[in-house]
Amino acid sequence: MQNGFPSFHVFRDGVRLHGRVGGQGTPLLLLHGHPQTHAIWHRVAPALAHRFTLVMMDLRGYGDSDRPAADDAHVAYSKREMARDAIAVMRSHGFDRFHVLAHDRGARVAHRLAMDHPEAVERLMLLDIAPTLAMYEQTSNAFARAYWHWFFLIQPAPLPEALIESDPARYVRSVMGSRHAGLAPFASEALAEYERCAAIAGTARGICEDYRASATIDLEHDRADIAAGLKLAQPLRVLWGEHGAVGRCFDVLRLWRERAVRVSGAALPCGHYVPEEASEALTEEAFQFFV
Repeated sequence: MQNGFPSFHVFRDGVRLHGRVGGQGTPLLLLHGHPQTHAIWHRVAPALAHRFTLVMMDLRGYGDSDRPAADDAHVAYSKREMARDAIAVMRSHGFDRFHVLAHDRGARVAHRLAMDHPEAVERLMLLDIAPTLAMYEQTSNAFARAYWHWFFLIQPAPLPEALIESDPARYVRSVMGSRHAGLAPFASEALAEYERCAAIAGTARGICEDYRASATIDLEHDRADIAAGLKLAQPLRVLWGEHGAVGRCFDVLRLWRERAVRVSGAALPCGHYVPEEASEALTEEAFQFFV
């Protein structure tokens, strides 16, 4: 996957961060979601590379990036730490200011990145999420059933880890295949890559800690922003799948307008996995928004 984009490794505080870089033009950071890797961008990267220098990184705990040890407060997998990873990766390539396009878990990292480092993020596009705090506080029966893994993964170790590790490929296929279009949208090479990385030692721990952080320390950070009256100042474009649970269960634009100053958005004709289900529409959106 992504053979036209050379791989890189960047180290931050002893954590090795993997990714690929290529293209020409304005720097654009691409962040993936769960249970995937930077390979999610394989259908949009070739076109975007004509206008942007793409930096596609694997979040810590995923892909070929390191899986740091867990801690009781889940700090190591907080979105604040992941945002610092992103800053380190972009600076290692000489980029102090850049755009961000992010899906799912990566979009939650992008939210924190833009809040904590407003000087670095020029514009950001978030795919198929509402703000984390709002999603937890407004959880419905329908959302809990569709996003069962949110509540499974935050259970105390080691049970979720043990169940994932018993058959990592089955876990990947169960999570991804339970959405709108099943496994049909995913290229066989991409699916094989997700399964390969899910089987790497420590992945289950990294995935669970990512979600445990989102249900604990990340919410503390979000509440602190709200208490301080802080909002995202950058232009924000939010896109969601018209067949996905996020759009069905939440008023996506209203919730983001509570957290950001300049918000626009729309539903695309797809489910949750926007980069792989609606690649052409997403590419056009990116060309129009990242100017």
